[in-house]
Amino acid sequence: MIAAISVVSNTSIPTNLTVISCLKSKKPPSKNPRNLNQTLKSLTKSGNLDEAIRLIESSPSKFTDPETYSQLLHSCISRKSLHHGQRVYKQLLKQEDSEKLLENHNLKSKLITLFSVCGELDEARIIFENAVENEGVPESVWVAMAIGYSKNGFLREALLVYVEMLWNCMEPGNFAFSTALKACADLKELWVGRGVHAQVVKSSEGPDQVVNNSLLRLYTQCECFDEVLKVFDQMPERNIASWNSLISGFVKEDKLGEALDVFRRMQREGVGFSWVTLTTILPICARVTALCSGKEIHVQIVKSARRPDVLLLNSLVDMYVKCGVFDYGRRLFDGMRSKDLTSWNTMLTGYGINGYMRVAMDLFNEMVSCGIRPDDVTFIALLSGCSHAGLTEDGQKLFHRMEMDFGVTPSLEHYACLVDMLGRAGRIDDALVVVKNMPMRPSGSIWGSLLNSCRLHSEVPLAEAIAKRLFEIEPYNPGNYVMLSNIYANSGMWDSVNMVREMMQTRRIRKEAGCSWVQVKNKIHTFVAGGGFKFRNSDEYKKVWNKLREAMEEVGYVTNTDVVLHDVNEETKAMWVCGHSERLATVFSLLYTAAGMPIRITKNLRVCIDCHSWIKIVSRVTGRVIVLRDTNRFHHFKEGACSCNDYW
Repeated sequence: MIAAISVVSNTSIPTNLTVISCLKSKKPPSKNPRNLNQTLKSLTKSGNLDEAIRLIESSPSKFTDPETYSQLLHSCISRKSLHHGQRVYKQLLKQEDSEKLLENHNLKSKLITLFSVCGELDEARIIFENAVENEGVPESVWVAMAIGYSKNGFLREALLVYVEMLWNCMEPGNFAFSTALKACADLKELWVGRGVHAQVVKSSEGPDQVVNNSLLRLYTQCECFDEVLKVFDQMPERNIASWNSLISGFVKEDKLGEALDVFRRMQREGVGFSWVTLTTILPICARVTALCSGKEIHVQIVKSARRPDVLLLNSLVDMYVKCGVFDYGRRLFDGMRSKDLTSWNTMLTGYGINGYMRVAMDLFNEMVSCGIRPDDVTFIALLSGCSHAGLTEDGQKLFHRMEMDFGVTPSLEHYACLVDMLGRAGRIDDALVVVKNMPMRPSGSIWGSLLNSCRLHSEVPLAEAIAKRLFEIEPYNPGNYVMLSNIYANSGMWDSVNMVREMMQTRRIRKEAGCSWVQVKNKIHTFVAGGGFKFRNSDEYKKVWNKLREAMEEVGYVTNTDVVLHDVNEETKAMWVCGHSERLATVFSLLYTAAGMPIRITKNLRVCIDCHSWIKIVSRVTGRVIVLRDTNRFHHFKEGACSCNDYW
């Protein structure tokens, strides 16, 4: 006997059975009794349920085989036809041997499933309770009820059915295990799931692929990555769903490079892929600016015999625009046979983060003229883009049009965009008025936007007041402390800088290290600020670095050490600036990519002023296009100029 699992539920499910009377049917033409069953099978198989049920209603005594009703109910389930299912149920109740027929466990399972898929859980539950009053009820009846609850969103009740089955001394099999594990995964009930896993191990029946995939999904959802790897490695057979779970596990662990490696391994082993696989991998390519990998996936989509759905095409467009190739993203967008709101929002977001807000506004107008109603995501994309592009007046007009013209009530995110927009433009007083009058309590992101505006415009007293409030709202957010420290450093207030750093040390808060990464030959290379000593000491690095330095001196470049917010000498400051992660990534890309190829770099923090100037000159002296994506937006460097126009 397998031990039971305790699951608590506060939900009660009413169980009032209602059977709707069928409509008066026309009597079908007379048929040879020997051909009746064959005719019924043909009608059922073709989906002609009205005629099939009329045939039974006209000669009920001719149809006493449970398999006949099972086939009919299966067809009703497939079509989610409650009306036809109720007519079949009524005929079962009218049969002379109705009690014998309704004792058939297969029919009970079918009836439970029928009413469940049609959302009639009351009827399903009463049939289930009548069934389990007797001994020897098979697993299929219990599982049918559990699946019924699960499909209707009653996940905890699905688990309770499983527990009830255990209490009735029923030994669960793989069918029951997979149902219980799915409910545990959706509820993120890790400890209950571990209990079910223990039962799987103790079961005399070895787990099948469905159970193993359910275990993978459970541990992926609950972010237990060690267990994901263990289950995956022990699986005798794996299908695409197994690999998808492993990829999702790596994504949840933020191990994006490893997730890409798993996808390539799938291809090498001939596993293939599903659209789910690709819609998981494409956002990874977007996050790490892995354009080469994204293009490879695009090729596989083109070669596939299946036509990609809107969800996959949206992911593909998103990948291109977030890798800085917004023009190709637009070509894909224009070529889509059907578009949903997400398609438009993806393209608008792409233009916004790449700094092409005039084009974004034209696309927005086209969207509205096509009858697509914008939502809150649409306006976040546009308002954020206006903020980073310096289009303050346009952004304000758009904010006021949201509710008036489109019925979209501004949320905290929209107010944060407006506050950020005004603050960046130096209109901090106007931003404070917005914060004071907004209908909801300001969030940390809104105060953070104001603090950043104080940094941009050297408003030290106001920054101190805002930082004090932020330390109360978000006491362990390192970004707030770092920003206040930077504001003090820019003003030469080194005692205050030390005070903030001591506060961080006391609270055990660490500053996030600057990190940049590039993709070269299907491999993601990561660089950390101040690191890469082996690379920086190599002859190849020194050769390229010296050439760049000479070329920059000719155009009059001088390192801006103001970006080093430490009280050290100028020589040390210059050395630290040279070790910023985006510079290391740039030199690496110059070394290991072909001449003339664009360089694509992603950084986890905002690019500093001096690195921005330095990369502009690199693009000029090398003739390379350099695309840098920082935490705020894209910077497209070409021939010594940047797409942001030095406003970011």
